[in-house]
Amino acid sequence: MDSGAPIEAVADGITSIDTVMAGERELNAVYLVASSEPALIEAGPGADHARIVAALDRLDVATDALAHIVVTHVHIDHAGGVGALLERYTRATVWVHEIGARHLVDPERLVASTARTYGEERMRALYGTMRAADAGRVRAVTGGERIPLGDRSLTVVHTPGHASHHVALHDDRSGAMWTGEAIGSYLPWADCYRPALPPPEVDVERALASIAAMRSRRPATLLTSHFGPVPEADEAFDRAEERIRSWSATVEAALRTDHDATDDGLRTVLKQLAGSDFEADAHRPIDLARYDALASIRMNAQGLARYWRKRWEREGTTAAQPSAESRSAASNADGS
Repeated sequence: MDSGAPIEAVADGITSIDTVMAGERELNAVYLVASSEPALIEAGPGADHARIVAALDRLDVATDALAHIVVTHVHIDHAGGVGALLERYTRATVWVHEIGARHLVDPERLVASTARTYGEERMRALYGTMRAADAGRVRAVTGGERIPLGDRSLTVVHTPGHASHHVALHDDRSGAMWTGEAIGSYLPWADCYRPALPPPEVDVERALASIAAMRSRRPATLLTSHFGPVPEADEAFDRAEERIRSWSATVEAALRTDHDATDDGLRTVLKQLAGSDFEADAHRPIDLARYDALASIRMNAQGLARYWRKRWEREGTTAAQPSAESRSAASNADGS
């Protein structure tokens, strides 16, 4: 085991590599799929490149052996390392949803957007730099395709919600499904689920529909990017769906009370909800520093506020009756 990148077999021919992103264990994972055409699922951020390469070396993946790199979406904690990996692994082809493909070839706008969210200095410290990918080595998918890995294949499932170009991947040999962030984050150290609904593309309805689409394929196990395998796929889908609904309804209610609520105010409301969620899952008080290592609560607040304001703008009102999501969440909270 690489001391900088813990390695673990998680399914038939599938090994997880903890990239130790931002110096934190059990925060970010990439996965090596053993086959006649080996594949890496997710590329991690550029800052973790050396650690990922060291782990692949220990797994005996030669520079001319890695055949595929598949990313669930192009946010830079998942795809920031693509360009550098292509330079090292000379045979590899990158697979990505067609909407995100251009950002791998020309990452300037993606990096600028990330810098606006985190601040330039913090973004560089967390994620490093992102090199452009060779356009000739990027293959676009839309959903429904089978990515051939030689003696096994991956079926692409379009799963928008977290991002419009997000995909899940279903392995035909093991039955494992990579969910990216389509079910949010799973914190294995606390058996806790947390939504991942950041700006600018969050769509709650599509996120819930994506969970239904993944569930319909009856995966044997789920492999998340943040972090690792989760127990009991159906339970994971249930818990992820409940969290998406409750966090969305909480922000909706706060904005109906104060349409001009600030990010700080909404973060405070969600921080209280996160504490309740954590205690319900882990049966102990929240470790907020670890739970929120990447400011995920604030990003959820920003994303959901943008979602609700855009939705109301489309509907032409901010004074409508509470949504079905809000009524359902309130009913669940009352135990009815």
